[in-house]
Amino acid sequence: MWKLEFDEYYFRIFDSKKLIAGYLDPDYGDIFPKENAEEIISTMVKNHDKVLGGLMMVPLVKFGLFDTDLNTELSEIETNVIRVNTHLQKWKQFLFKLNPPFHSVRISHTDQDMLTITFPIKFSKPTPLEKNQLLEEIFPILDLLQKSDLS
Repeated sequence: MWKLEFDEYYFRIFDSKKLIAGYLDPDYGDIFPKENAEEIISTMVKNHDKVLGGLMMVPLVKFGLFDTDLNTELSEIETNVIRVNTHLQKWKQFLFKLNPPFHSVRISHTDQDMLTITFPIKFSKPTPLEKNQLLEEIFPILDLLQKSDLS
């Protein structure tokens, strides 16, 4: 159902509809020298070096309010605000279950009407930088997102 594709420094996470569901940014450790980061990371991925975790970024909520051509009425805004609040409550429950040490919320770089959430993940064991093995480690989180109606 889920699929990973490597792109530069990170892995894109695709859902069953082949839509981007998020991103996995592995923790590659301290890379030195920094100016060779792309080459070093590419070699690490090619060699299936092991990593302990990384950062996962997924969409948090789309507001449906901040489009440049918005022309609506108060009742529609109220409906969207209630929908967003309900969705945020689901996220609070998800974060409570996952219990990450921190998370950060940002405006999506592809959609100014959407927020994304990033949180760290730790793998159960050192895991090779190989799509199927990484997917096996993040599957429980993706499954929880889906069961929480957040994916």
